[in-house]
Amino acid sequence: MTTGAPPPLAPKRSRARTFLPLGIAVWLVLEIWLLTVVANAAGGLTVLALLIGGAVLGATVVKRAGRRAFRNLGSTFQQAQAAAQGGVAPSPADRAGADDRNGFLMLGGLLLIIPGLISDAAGLLLLVPQVRSFLGRYAEKAVERRMSAAPPGSLQDAFQQARMHRPDGKVVPGEVIREEAPQGPHRANEPRPPLMP
Repeated sequence: MTTGAPPPLAPKRSRARTFLPLGIAVWLVLEIWLLTVVANAAGGLTVLALLIGGAVLGATVVKRAGRRAFRNLGSTFQQAQAAAQGGVAPSPADRAGADDRNGFLMLGGLLLIIPGLISDAAGLLLLVPQVRSFLGRYAEKAVERRMSAAPPGSLQDAFQQARMHRPDGKVVPGEVIREEAPQGPHRANEPRPPLMP
């Protein structure tokens, strides 16, 4: 006996999951090819010196970016604690640390640590503040687009439920309620069921 319900469709594979392994394989082949070309032209010791120099520079960058991140985190906690002791609402988060794009700085350091000339070039590009700023703005807009287009019940919807941004920049915990037709057996006066990932 059949119920008449169509069989569940298999989840669609995202483009990233499809092309990421291929992209990594192409990147590794290009890295090895470029290392052999430079080694033939300039010598093996030159390539070894470049790789060691990139690793040392990358470790230094990661160390400094990590210290800066912990310093920003500590100052944020101190400001929140002082505001709580004073009985006032905490001020909006200080954006000075966020403008540094510490995450992209750490990514640049990690790319420098990875052996290879292409990854070193990408890591050096991420050390340029204008590049980090541009990529940070692009990433923020992409995340906002994905969040606004999230279907109800998805992981993005759960994240949007947990964090709502006020116009003054403050983040307020809350719940997003969409004005849509009811999608289940619950009535308007009953509490909404929790989101399922």
